[in-house]
Amino acid sequence: MVGTLGLFNFRDKNEKRRSKSMSVGNGSVLEGSAAGNEEAADGTQGSDHPSDLPESDQNEKLRQVMDDLAATFQAREKQLLTGKFLVMNSCHDFDSDMEQMKEKFAKLLLGEDMSGGGKGVSSALALSNAITNLAASVFGEQSRLEPMTAERKSRWRKEIDWLLSVSDCIVEFVPSQQKAKDGSNMEIMVTKQRFDLLMNIPALRTLDTMLLDCLDSFKDQDEFYYLSKDATDEEKGNSKRKDDKWWLPTVKVPEQGLSDAAKKNLQSQREAMTQVLKAAMSINAQVLTEMEIPENYLDSLPKNGRASLGDSTYRSITVEFFDPNQFLATTDLSSEHKILDLKNRIEASIVIWKRKMHQKDGKSAWSSAVSYEKRELFEERAETILRILKHQYPGIPQSSLDISKIQYNRDVGQALLESYSRILESLAFTVLSRIGDVLYADSVARNPSQATSKSPANPSSGNDNEKSNLMTLSDLLTWSGDLLDNDFEDSKDCKDDLSKDMDEKNLNIATSKVSYLESLGGVRSPKERH
Repeated sequence: MVGTLGLFNFRDKNEKRRSKSMSVGNGSVLEGSAAGNEEAADGTQGSDHPSDLPESDQNEKLRQVMDDLAATFQAREKQLLTGKFLVMNSCHDFDSDMEQMKEKFAKLLLGEDMSGGGKGVSSALALSNAITNLAASVFGEQSRLEPMTAERKSRWRKEIDWLLSVSDCIVEFVPSQQKAKDGSNMEIMVTKQRFDLLMNIPALRTLDTMLLDCLDSFKDQDEFYYLSKDATDEEKGNSKRKDDKWWLPTVKVPEQGLSDAAKKNLQSQREAMTQVLKAAMSINAQVLTEMEIPENYLDSLPKNGRASLGDSTYRSITVEFFDPNQFLATTDLSSEHKILDLKNRIEASIVIWKRKMHQKDGKSAWSSAVSYEKRELFEERAETILRILKHQYPGIPQSSLDISKIQYNRDVGQALLESYSRILESLAFTVLSRIGDVLYADSVARNPSQATSKSPANPSSGNDNEKSNLMTLSDLLTWSGDLLDNDFEDSKDCKDDLSKDMDEKNLNIATSKVSYLESLGGVRSPKERH
């Protein structure tokens, strides 16, 4: 720095000399001498050259320059070391991700048989299990309305992308036009991602994003909170759970209930999750429809519908004047097991009647003396019952037919769509249940007398719309025949409603309008994981 200052002074003097000589031209020597004296005077008065400063000041300036240089070098060295660390850390993360990916796809190729003996499951089932297990480990029981941690969200997005990348390699040939060198057009066949995957994978990703956004929307809320599992009954107060989900945390809201803004947000999120649930159910039902019914399942069926349904149920369905509401009102649906058993028996009878209607060989063991028209009528009645059951009880476990189709399916694309839509359906239903818990706590805070009801499903006051807003999975299992009466008209067009709702959301879902007989997989959810 000192040397630089001296250099500037030296240049100043030279510039002054040059300007003086040019301005004077042929002037006298006296004027030149005077100019020289003036320059000398200026140099002695204004110079800050190091040699003109005291030795102590020179040393101080040198120390200052050295300190500045040292600080600059240290900052640069720190910056380089930080960049090197980030690069090394990034390389380490990449290597770790690569190892995880290798392990996952190795298990898929081995069919989960790590001995390599070829005794593993099919690739389709291995991929379906991998997606199911990933969702179970990342989301867990989802017992609270709170955003996912950054680590869990990153893991979910990364690993689900790995598993869904398989769909990029599932293609089909489609015709295309190509222009030759001579200008003529020729038709060729090119590869394109299979249509069902091309339409449904983006739609499912959209539903996935909507689910995560819904959980993120509760990040900064302070209207409600959850008590710890060790909280006393006095702390829980009227909000204590009275249903069978005793292990879930109790929701607490302000004494006066939720604010209008918080309640509006909950209602908005509930509507969004309802759309996600309907869309996932629709895709899942369509995929299960396209899966073939395994021979193992067919071999396990009885020879006729009466044996499958039982005499009592068979008589109720085959009467001259059939009323599905009356049938369900007189049927014991008090537990999840009984609902699932009825669903299994009705699905089995539909498969039997369907096969008999399409059976050409009169001597076949599947032949029957019942006329084609009557069997078709019985089949339609059974479909109506199934439609109501699956619409009103979406949380029941998978039926025997569903499990059999998933287990023996060999189509990898269908396995991807079925498992991905199933876990999104299950998560959406769980989030809806958690929203229902908060709304129930709010209703109890506003009207403590509602806490005397058996579960959040049956608040003692409020209109039907408010009651439906508070329903959870356990509530669905205790619905009365009155609610079935009210919703039956809507359930008749359930399939059309789902497609209409998805059109409004601009989600491209490859569904086709088929009879409920063909969609035996139905609108259903897997067993809850909470």
